[in-house]
Amino acid sequence: MTDALEPLLLIGPGYSARALAKLWAGPVYGTIRSEKSSEMLRQTDISAIPIDDAETLANVIAGAHLVISTPPGPEGCPALQTVGSAAASAASISYLSTTGVYGDLDGGWAMEWSAPNPQSERAQRRLDAERSWQSVHPKTRLVRLPGIYGPGRSAFDRLREGSARRIVKPGQVFSRVHVDDIASGLQALITMGALGVYNLCDDEAAPPQDVIAYAAKLIGVPPPPEIAFADADLSPMAQSFYRECKRVSNAKIKAATGWRPLYRTYREGLQTLLREEI
Repeated sequence: MTDALEPLLLIGPGYSARALAKLWAGPVYGTIRSEKSSEMLRQTDISAIPIDDAETLANVIAGAHLVISTPPGPEGCPALQTVGSAAASAASISYLSTTGVYGDLDGGWAMEWSAPNPQSERAQRRLDAERSWQSVHPKTRLVRLPGIYGPGRSAFDRLREGSARRIVKPGQVFSRVHVDDIASGLQALITMGALGVYNLCDDEAAPPQDVIAYAAKLIGVPPPPEIAFADADLSPMAQSFYRECKRVSNAKIKAATGWRPLYRTYREGLQTLLREEI
């Protein structure tokens, strides 16, 4: 078990990491690269540390729980390049990865012991970063995330912006997770001292067009017309998402920590988001 008052250091305090910070009882630090990111953290309880302040970073890292959410680039994980050998002094490391490392399972289940089969350069970089972090610290957990939604990042926003599309590819399903469930799941993994690989998602993979239709119904607007996948004229990145079809299991994190998603499916998540807007 971990003392919940131990410090937390967010390398790249993005959307999910900031949600975790709201739950953490101890001090929380976050790295910044610009005045814009500094201003963002001023509106939170996260103490900002310039990413190039090596001495302060090293002092905070010692004994802190690191959460890394920065995406890897062609040269590898920028967070690892920044903190370097200082990461070995951390209390633990949590690397936020993607379920994209499993590749396409033709609708089958992605379990933590499923062999990685990345089918895009983006997913391969994530897998390489996972392995790099595992080599740095014995107390490392890899947290693989599917599609993330929450306040300001949901089907409601796309419908209101006019960018929502109901693209239909028969048999296609995606897993997803509400940002608040990412936060509570990470909190459970860190405080329980659970190590290794964990999927963090809700309980129901679903066709993406169903999510859009349900959100439209909730706010009383007509759903966008269905568009066949072959006629959708998607970008190469969007096409890469649709080439992968899988159901992601969250059984391992449930067994290891007792965690349960507050929003078991997209329906509960969207209902709550709408209520919170009122």
